[in-house]
Amino acid sequence: MKKVLSSLSYLLPDEIFLRIKYRMKFGKKLNLKNPKTFNEKIQWLKLHDRKDIYTKMVDKCEVKEYVASIIGEEYIIPTLAVYDKFDDISFNKLPKRFVIKCTHDSGGIIIVKDKNKLDIKNARKTINESLKRKYYYHGREWPYKNVKPRIIIEKYMEDKKDGELRDYKMFCFNGHFEFMFIATNRYGDGETYFDFFNRNFEHLPFANGHPNAPTLPHRPRNFDKMIELAEKLSNGVPQVRIDFYDVNGKIYFGEITFSHWSGMMPFEPEEWDRKLGDLIDLKIVERRR
Repeated sequence: MKKVLSSLSYLLPDEIFLRIKYRMKFGKKLNLKNPKTFNEKIQWLKLHDRKDIYTKMVDKCEVKEYVASIIGEEYIIPTLAVYDKFDDISFNKLPKRFVIKCTHDSGGIIIVKDKNKLDIKNARKTINESLKRKYYYHGREWPYKNVKPRIIIEKYMEDKKDGELRDYKMFCFNGHFEFMFIATNRYGDGETYFDFFNRNFEHLPFANGHPNAPTLPHRPRNFDKMIELAEKLSNGVPQVRIDFYDVNGKIYFGEITFSHWSGMMPFEPEEWDRKLGDLIDLKIVERRR
């Protein structure tokens, strides 16, 4: 069934596609008339919350200008270059360490810690496959539909204390921060860990997509400032995730995500799907229609 859905993904209307995919993932019918859970409401928002500015907000290149205009240039990771094609990259002009990303999708990323050891052939294959991927059709996340596929090369970032770059992913609802998760060991060997925390940095007792870490991560040094910045960037949006890094005591913006896991990842225990769904007020969108 999964292969059939994939082959038909470009032909099916958005709502039908999402209904089929949701049933395959959760084993039950998607309630779009009266959505209650977090994952159900994400599907509803995909279909009904479509603002032109969202395209810029998910474009990994264009979003930097947008974010800088709201919270300041000092929170932006420097861009080293932008290209339309992999073979246009001037590696001789790049520093020893950098990051290669695609602007229009999720997962099209290569961490280069030593360009002299970079496997150009494999990197070309990875990036070219990503450039061809029409990411919108995989989960019908509308903001990605009209993002121009490009390659962006950024400054390499890591914390000097342990050499890791931790993600701090802040969930906000109409400009109010409610909870976040910290992703650890994301680019290391073995399992990636997700740990969720509320506004008081109390650990929340559920998992979503990845297990909790054996040792809980510490409260980030700039946690309160991250909340302040996330709330500014999320003002007027019914539900959005704002990602930051804390590098050597300094905050950097990561990306903006409207559909965490595309709204297709169960919560364990399941009751948290409903608890977090209660935080999304769909009337914000209905009043605009």
